Amino acid sequence: MAGHVIDNPLTGEHIIIRKTAAETGGRLLAWELVLDPGGQVPSSHSHPEQEECFTVIEGQMRFRVGWRRLTIGPGESIRVPAGTTHHFANAGASAAHLSVETRPALDAEAMLEVAAALGREQFEARRPLPRPIELALFMNDFEREVRAPYVPAGVVRLFTRPVAWLARLRGADIHYCRLRDEADADRPGLVDGRHAGSRGTL
Repeated sequence: MAGHVIDNPLTGEHIIIRKTAAETGGRLLAWELVLDPGGQVPSSHSHPEQEECFTVIEGQMRFRVGWRRLTIGPGESIRVPAGTTHHFANAGASAAHLSVETRPALDAEAMLEVAAALGREQFEARRPLPRPIELALFMNDFEREVRAPYVPAGVVRLFTRPVAWLARLRGADIHYCRLRDEADADRPGLVDGRHAGSRGTL
């Protein structure tokens, strides 16, 4: 919902939702990102169907977009086309503040929420890596919203779909589903023609 705050201590991200998919008819998710000093997304990634536009309000940000590397400051923007591998990090000694637009919204708000929930647990448990089963469930649920870099989608599905199917068959997905349902509870209604709580394709 608008105004909802999502914190991820693993990455140093603090996200404030400004316009939801429900409010924009699925066209846009508008959000603000406050990134702690040293904060960064955990790995390079792409959004196969979504374009992102980042505008720096305060601080300095370092981006890698495709093969380009650049640092931008207040008032500067960068656009990441759909399907483009990218990474970003705080390049300064103080918190960076950005305005972000994701088009179309799809299920990006739930993706951010679930990623943060998984990150909080990983941070509290001091695990260097996420649990493989939960990572597979996450990538399966949000295959339209996020993708691993440099690996064809079909190859990723050869891993994520069987693992997700087995996890759900054996009840190993209960913890992950609880996190997903908590995220969906903040987002009632339809998103891009499907219920916000729908699961990925199996």
